[in-house]
Amino acid sequence: IAMPGGARRLYRRILQLHRALPPALRDLGNRYVKEEFRRHKAAGPAEAQRFLREWEATLIQQQINEDKQNLREKTVYGIQLTEEKLNDFRDEQIGQLKELMNEATKPNKKPTISKDSEYKN
Repeated sequence: IAMPGGARRLYRRILQLHRALPPALRDLGNRYVKEEFRRHKAAGPAEAQRFLREWEATLIQQQINEDKQNLREKTVYGIQLTEEKLNDFRDEQIGQLKELMNEATKPNKKPTISKDSEYKN
């Protein structure tokens, strides 16, 4: 990815924020982030910039949510994606979101992300 130092700092900051998550969600989130950064290692400059920009926006949103949670009792994880944002996603990305949702909502099971799985609608 272009700007390797910036990508590493962003990666580390995301993992630091994940430390506040419950263990199962932290594990799922860490593996997802690691897989996504690995997939984009060979991305072209334009795609790499977009990838980093989107993760930076996600990081900022996580920090805002963390600050809000400090003001309330109930902890809420994640953000609501707008229809406009979802329309920008590729089919593969929608498949990844569905897989994450299914893993995160499994009752009393340790979440897993399958390596090199095929993402389908």
